[in-house]
Amino acid sequence: MTNKSFEVPNIGCAGCVAAIKTELEDLSGVQSVSGDVSSKTIQIEFEAPATQDSIVVALTAIDYPPATT
Repeated sequence: MTNKSFEVPNIGCAGCVAAIKTELEDLSGVQSVSGDVSSKTIQIEFEAPATQDSIVVALTAIDYPPATT
């Protein structure tokens, strides 16, 4: 199981976190999604077949691209 935190600058409210959570929980392999509006971060716990890259693609597709580091 992998735990990964993503900074998502487009998060502005709890509704944004809820939208991200709804979309990512549909990805096969994603076990849990939580978010924090004040820090603009999303924490995701996942396993195969989900990958960090597939999560980034999914976030970008719903207009919540993670910040690049």
